[in-house]
Amino acid sequence: MPAPRSTIVDDAVTPWYHCISRCVRRAFLCGQGYEYRKQWIENRLKELVGVFAVELAGFAVMDNHLHLLVRLDSKKAQEWSVDEVVRRWLSVFPLRDTAGKALPVSQARVVLLAQDAGWVAKVRQRLGDLSWFMKCLKEPLARLANREDGCGGAFWEGRFKSIAVLDEESLLATAAYIDLNPVAAGLMATPEESKHTSLHTRLEHCLTNGTAGTLRDELSTQTRDPAQEAGLWLMPIDDHRPRGEGPVGLIAGCTLSCYLRLIDATSRVLRDGKANLAPELAPIFQRLDVDQEAWQATFAKLVTRQGRIPSRLSSQARPPGTFQSRIRARLPIADHPPGYAPHQASVLHGA
Repeated sequence: MPAPRSTIVDDAVTPWYHCISRCVRRAFLCGQGYEYRKQWIENRLKELVGVFAVELAGFAVMDNHLHLLVRLDSKKAQEWSVDEVVRRWLSVFPLRDTAGKALPVSQARVVLLAQDAGWVAKVRQRLGDLSWFMKCLKEPLARLANREDGCGGAFWEGRFKSIAVLDEESLLATAAYIDLNPVAAGLMATPEESKHTSLHTRLEHCLTNGTAGTLRDELSTQTRDPAQEAGLWLMPIDDHRPRGEGPVGLIAGCTLSCYLRLIDATSRVLRDGKANLAPELAPIFQRLDVDQEAWQATFAKLVTRQGRIPSRLSSQARPPGTFQSRIRARLPIADHPPGYAPHQASVLHGA
C-alpha cells in the first residue's frame, strides 16, 4: 500500500522535492502530434507558482512524462493575510456561471469567505501543500485533453512520485538531470535546443530582457548578473540569501553562466558515453563546496534509474564548438560584458 504523502513530504526535513508524473500507460499523450500540450503544462506551472507557496527551480515536459524540481515554503503561506489567502484560492478555484465561465473575484465574496476561520485555515494549508499543487496542475490539463479527444478516463498514471532532495550534490545533480532529460532521451543533441525545459526558459528570458550578452562560456567570478533572471517566474540559479541581496535560488555561488557551462559539459558526457566530467570544471564544485564525485554518482544514478545509458547517445553528431558559439546565432552573447576587466580574478586560478 502506498505511503501517505504526509509521511514522505515534510518541508521541515527538506523543502526540495523531485516530482515525476507519467501519462497513463506511458502513452505519448504530449507528443506525436500533441506537442502543443506541453505548452499547456508550462503555462499552468507559471500560473500556479504565482499562487501557491511552492517555487519551481526546474522542469522538463516530455512526450509522456513530466519532471519538476520544487521548493516548498509553507512558512510563506502562514504570512499571507486572510484576504490574500482567499483571493489566491479563488484565482485557482473561481466561481463560475451556468456556462462554466469563471467569474471575477468580488470583494463581497472575499469578505464572506474570510469570515470562516476554519475554511481559511484549511485553504492556507493547501496553498503550501505539494499534493494540492500537483492536483491543480494535473487535473485541469487532464480534463482539457479528454475534452479535446472526446473521451473520459485517466490521463495521468496513478500518483506522482516525490523524491526528497537532501543535500546540495543531489540538488545540483537533479536540476541538471531534469534540464538534460531531452538530451538523455536522445531527442535533442544539445540542451539549448530542448524546448519546454527550465533551461530553455531561462535562455529565452535572457534574450527577451536584453541580458543575453552577459552570458559567457567561462568560470569567472565576474559572471554573476542578477539582471539575467530578474522577473523570471522560475527560481534563480544563484541563491542570493547568503549575500543578503535577493531571492532564494537553487544554490549559492552558482551563476547562470557557470550552470550553463556545467550543463553543456554534462551533455557531452551523455552524448559521448564518457565516465567523468572534464577536469577544468573542478573549480565550479570547489567554489560551491560540492563533492564532485558525489555529484557524478548521483547524476549517474538518476540516468540509469530511468533506463537511460549514456553510451546509447554516442551516435549523436557532436555539436560544433562551445556552448557560447552554438547559441551565438540565436542569443547575441558578447565575449565580455560591459565593464569586464581582464585582470579580474578567475575561479580557474583559485579566486
